[in-house]
Amino acid sequence: MESFLMSDVLRGSCGCRLLLLFLALIVSDSRVFAGEPLVFDLWPGKSPGDTKELPPEADLTKPDDKLIAGRRIIKLGNVSTPQISVYRPAPEKDTGAAVVVCPGGGHYILAYDLEGTEVAEWLNSIGVTGIVLKYRVPFRDPEKRWLAATQDAQRAMSLVRSHADEWKIDPQRIGMLGFSAGGETAALATLLESRQYDAIDAADKQPFRPNFAFLIYPGGLTAKDGNTLRDDITVPADAPPMFFVHAFDDRVTVQSSLLLASAVKAAQGSAELHIFATGGHGYGLRPTEEAITRWPVRAGEWIKEQGFLRVPPH
Repeated sequence: MESFLMSDVLRGSCGCRLLLLFLALIVSDSRVFAGEPLVFDLWPGKSPGDTKELPPEADLTKPDDKLIAGRRIIKLGNVSTPQISVYRPAPEKDTGAAVVVCPGGGHYILAYDLEGTEVAEWLNSIGVTGIVLKYRVPFRDPEKRWLAATQDAQRAMSLVRSHADEWKIDPQRIGMLGFSAGGETAALATLLESRQYDAIDAADKQPFRPNFAFLIYPGGLTAKDGNTLRDDITVPADAPPMFFVHAFDDRVTVQSSLLLASAVKAAQGSAELHIFATGGHGYGLRPTEEAITRWPVRAGEWIKEQGFLRVPPH
């Protein structure tokens, strides 16, 4: 179902309840939108800078962990082999756009379903190829917690562009979407003008920055005072358009979104910023009674308004 249809539901007489039901159906039964994903290792050998062996990759969720919208989440840990999983939309819906999805988890774990596979499924529902990035966790460098994740994100973007013809993706319409620590990762992958690793093969001849970015409750972007951006974060004049969502009561400071959006404005770039009074942190796109969980409706409209969706011919 296209995003403009979701907006029609929102404006209807029973808009809120119907919309929550609609979004719940997308999340709970969205495998109808895509078959099994294509899975690719990011690196042909060891990832850059990796020297230590970790325990086996595993879901570290505990039985008493907090539920999100009444359901458990996958907390994937000990990721040593970063990968991308490519979820294609149904051919009749495919717009040729794609988005690399960066789950959050504080650079300790990945909220792999809540902020990964479920997001790819939503993207499929609006005709976008969803590419879930399983980046390395826990962080490798305590002084640069973001580095391994950002290297993986940059490599993922170049790798996706190298397969654009094969996957019927427009290389000029590939975005990135990140949550929390994944939002930091997506922001740095969008803003940094240099590759954070030495190019290793032909795939790295492809550009590593996305064409647009969704930053959903991003963290880690402020200096220690919490009131300024980190010194290493600047917005280049050619920064792509960005879409932000954050709650004012989020324990991960809303300043990350406010300050970066303001910096985009100062650089004469394009940004859309949604700040809600309440909503907290870590909701992904699972619908609840909180208004903030309806952000995918506006996000679907935004990506279309920006010209990154092109309705396929029927």
